[in-house]
Amino acid sequence: MSEFSERYERGWNVLKTIDGEAGERVIASLQDVAPDLARYIIEFGFGDVYARGVLSLKEREIATVAALTALGTAQPQLKVHLHGALNVGCSREEVVEVLIQMAVYAGFPAALNGIMALKEVLAERVQIGLAP
Repeated sequence: MSEFSERYERGWNVLKTIDGEAGERVIASLQDVAPDLARYIIEFGFGDVYARGVLSLKEREIATVAALTALGTAQPQLKVHLHGALNVGCSREEVVEVLIQMAVYAGFPAALNGIMALKEVLAERVQIGLAP
C-alpha cells in the first residue's frame, strides 16, 4: 500500500502513542501473512475507535486490559495492552486494581493470569529502562 488513508495515519499515530515499538512489531508480524488484517487493526481499531475522543487513551486501555483479561485467551495481546496502559498514564496500582476487579467478573484464574502477564511486563520494562 503506497498511499495510506487518513484513517490509517490517524490510527498509526494512536498505536504509536499507546504501544510504541510493541505495536509496530505486532503490525510488522502480520505483513507477510495477513497485511489486510494489519491495516484493519490500524484503520478501524485505532483510527476509528481509539481516536473517537470520548474516552481518554488511559480509559480505553483500562477497558482493553479488562476485556483481554476476561477473555483469558489473549495473553500476547494482554501484554501489549498492559504496556500500553502504563505508557498512557496508568499507574501500576491502577492496573493491578483492574486485574483484581476481573476476579469478580471473569474468575480468579483470569485475574491470576492477568497478574502473571503484568509481572512479565513489569520485568520487561525494568530491562529496557522504563519505570514499572
